[in-house]
Amino acid sequence: MMKHIFLLAFAALLLLPGKAAAQGCEEPADDDQMIKMFGYLQTEYNYQFKDEAESAFNFRRARLGATGNIPYDFSYYVLMEMSPMISGNGSAYLLDAFISYNRWEWAKISVGSFKNPFSMDLGGTACSGLHTIFRSRAVDQFIVPQRDMGLMILGGNRETFLQYRVAFMNGVGTLNHENNNKKDFVGRVILHPIDALYVGGSYRKAYPLADEGEERTSYALEAEFNYGNFKLLGEYIYDEGAVDRSLGGGCGGELLPIGDERKGAYVQAMYMTNLNIQPVFKYEFFDAGIDDYREDIMTFGVNYFFNDWTRLQVNYLYRAEDPTEVKDDGLYLQLQVKF
Repeated sequence: MMKHIFLLAFAALLLLPGKAAAQGCEEPADDDQMIKMFGYLQTEYNYQFKDEAESAFNFRRARLGATGNIPYDFSYYVLMEMSPMISGNGSAYLLDAFISYNRWEWAKISVGSFKNPFSMDLGGTACSGLHTIFRSRAVDQFIVPQRDMGLMILGGNRETFLQYRVAFMNGVGTLNHENNNKKDFVGRVILHPIDALYVGGSYRKAYPLADEGEERTSYALEAEFNYGNFKLLGEYIYDEGAVDRSLGGGCGGELLPIGDERKGAYVQAMYMTNLNIQPVFKYEFFDAGIDDYREDIMTFGVNYFFNDWTRLQVNYLYRAEDPTEVKDDGLYLQLQVKF
């Protein structure tokens, strides 16, 4: 009886009106567009306050993609990363490449390579839309691989009461072949009860060491509050179980040793002034769950928007490690152009 009720409820959900956004970082093409080119560049200067100061110019990201619609009810999305700073070997590589079937507004189906739909910071925020230069430490360390091959069912958008993303993924990343018959399950649900508020959560059951019978479980709780030009958002992430650190970190980040149970969180606030200047403050902590290692990070930032396509970000990161503090604060300047 319960199974029949569930099937009826799901069928009714498919018929509800609404427009589901795709899981790509870029907005989908218009209905009559067969191809839409897009991309963005993030050039950066950083100064590291170490025992011996270090500074460098580099690319944070350099991406080029295409999206479009194919009659009838199909769409595609392809995105390449060309930054030599991320690949490590100077070669461009494929980030996203998926095909979507869009007949049902509340149950669109995508198959291919796409971003892991876990957390507001990763699954809900494009790299070109981050309020600070870096993602949260917990996301970059715990939610790997950040992109993977799989199948996703999704529905809802920022205007609807409900958004959801459910994916079945290989769990080994886009640059590796599947090495077992297990599939990761990843899901994210966001509720929009009033205009100013979004609340939600994410769940992941992964099998990074499936041959050894090891599992990994992750949870996240998120909230976002908007009042005029003021925005406040935050997220808590808990992660436990087996890990495979050979999968690599987010956007080329170096993965740290972690224990059996680990957690992290962040909260950030920002205000858009009439001068297109947006002060930003972010506090986060990262608990590795091993050797009592913990990081507390504060980001003091300013974003300046020249126009809708060009943005300058200035971030100062104050890092405090425990039990042994390291001198590694940094000043970062990033200029972004979207096209």
